[in-house]
Amino acid sequence: MGSAVMWFRRDLRLADNPALLDAVSAGDGSVLALFVLDPALWDKAGSPRRDHLVSSLRSLSDSIGGKLVVRHGDPAKVVPALAAEIGAVNVHIAADYGPYGQRRDSAVEAALDCPLVSTGSPYAVAPGRVLTQQGSSYKVFTPYYGAWRDHGWRQPVEPPTGVKWIGKRSDALPESAAAAGEEAALKHWHEYLDDVAAYDDERDRPDLDSTSRMSVPLKYGEIHPRTMLADLLRKPSDGAAAYQRELAWREFCADLLARYPEAAWKPLRPEFEQMEYDEPGDAFDAWCNGLTGYPIVDAGMRQLAETGFMHNRVRMVVASFLVKDLHLHWKYGARWFMRQLRDGDLASNSLNWQWVAGCGADASPYFRIFNPTTQGLKFDPDGSYVRRWVHELQDLPGKSAHEPWKDDSPSEYPRPIVDHAEARQESLRRYAAIKGTAPGPDRS
Repeated sequence: MGSAVMWFRRDLRLADNPALLDAVSAGDGSVLALFVLDPALWDKAGSPRRDHLVSSLRSLSDSIGGKLVVRHGDPAKVVPALAAEIGAVNVHIAADYGPYGQRRDSAVEAALDCPLVSTGSPYAVAPGRVLTQQGSSYKVFTPYYGAWRDHGWRQPVEPPTGVKWIGKRSDALPESAAAAGEEAALKHWHEYLDDVAAYDDERDRPDLDSTSRMSVPLKYGEIHPRTMLADLLRKPSDGAAAYQRELAWREFCADLLARYPEAAWKPLRPEFEQMEYDEPGDAFDAWCNGLTGYPIVDAGMRQLAETGFMHNRVRMVVASFLVKDLHLHWKYGARWFMRQLRDGDLASNSLNWQWVAGCGADASPYFRIFNPTTQGLKFDPDGSYVRRWVHELQDLPGKSAHEPWKDDSPSEYPRPIVDHAEARQESLRRYAAIKGTAPGPDRS
């Protein structure tokens, strides 16, 4: 009997945390709670992700009497050193299925003098559990979703009681103003459940701002998807069913990345390696800064820059614009998003970019090229989302905010940097070159 280390990563909570329960039961009930600020991850994160993480760590520490030990450094050195210092019987983790996470955990396990025990994961159904009859991963979402539901998941578990938290020196954390942590995530989720019935009808409307924004707590494990799925079952509706499907899509992306780690930055469909792309330049800078002259695109990019968040429908529109109007490789957009997004998750980010670019699993057809003006008029019909983020267009009434060039466009707002119709034809020409086929129909 002895102490255990609970190495928190993407599970910054006490409730529904099987790894933590195992850590408490492994020895005499005394647990050192550890989080390692790993430079390999911290240095690549933008300020929104850093800010949220720091606030979430403070919240977790408060929930255990200030006993969370935070150390900066290489986990392969930090974790074994602390485990040896307290004579730990085990180090406990929830499994990480990302490419870097698996390499890191292997290095830590090799350096430890005690077992590294993995229990649970950030997913309701861990990657690799849902397989075809041939034993391979699904590459099409609909059959994956059916098999995922058939597989099912365990019920949420209660937080541990009577834990004797071990206090050790902790490195200082930067200041942060974000509202984060398990308590905040649960409060926000329970409030959103009152409106989840409308999710299926309203989720594509950025002007209504009625999506849950739970991608951020899920990213940091402030809440587990099992908890959310259990709550959704108590709120049966078309909206709850649609929300469950989106949680499954998140796990589909994680499953794909675990099986094909190269998909982080390489297309799953190899023919797209031959696609002709342009190099980033002034057009990429205009896209990053929300100065393309297409209001829905610019509104999304400015929302991202200001808040670290972007509505999902708008994410698809701005991604399509980068790849198919500006003819840039999707990896440049994916890297920019990972730097800017508060909910930046490698699997969801890369696989969703591949979906828009037409080169991923179960991807949108390449010839489905979003018309940014049409998308804006359809999903932001009175222009309120655009006016909220593009201040130059605040005085344009109604839907005219989506077509400022038709009226007296404000002189400070840029003209469109490309002609969408011409850019679409060029994208289809490039696609035909790798497919040997005629361009498909306009699906904007």
